[in-house]
Amino acid sequence: MNKKEIFKLAKGFRGRAKNCIRIARERVEKALQYSYRDRRNKKRDMRSLWIQRINAGTRQHGVNYGNFMHGLMKENIQLNRKVLSEISMHEPYSFKALVDISRNAFPGNKNVVHPPRKVDMSAVNV
Repeated sequence: MNKKEIFKLAKGFRGRAKNCIRIARERVEKALQYSYRDRRNKKRDMRSLWIQRINAGTRQHGVNYGNFMHGLMKENIQLNRKVLSEISMHEPYSFKALVDISRNAFPGNKNVVHPPRKVDMSAVNV
C-alpha cells in the first residue's frame, strides 16, 4: 500500500497514528488484522445469541434447547437458529406450537420441567 492509501485508512485514528507514516502503517495493519478476525467472531457471537434466545423461549415451555432441536430434527422442520430466535421473541404462539411439535416427536421432551419455586424464608424456623 502506498502512503495515500495508508493515511486514508488511518483517518480517525488518535495521536500520531493518523499522520505519521510509520506508526500509521503499523496501526492500519493491526486494524486490518482485527477486522479480519472479528468478521469471523461476529458469526460465532450471533449464533451464540440465537441459541440463548431459543433456549430461553423453550425453557418457558418446559423443554431444554437440545431436546427441542432434536425434536425439530426428527420432525424434519428445517428452520435455522436465526429464524427460530426471531419467532421465539416476536411470535410466542407460533413458537409454542413448534415446542409442542418437538415435544411430541421426541420422548425426552415429555418430562415437563417447572422452574424452581422461591421459598418463603419467613416461614422457616431458625
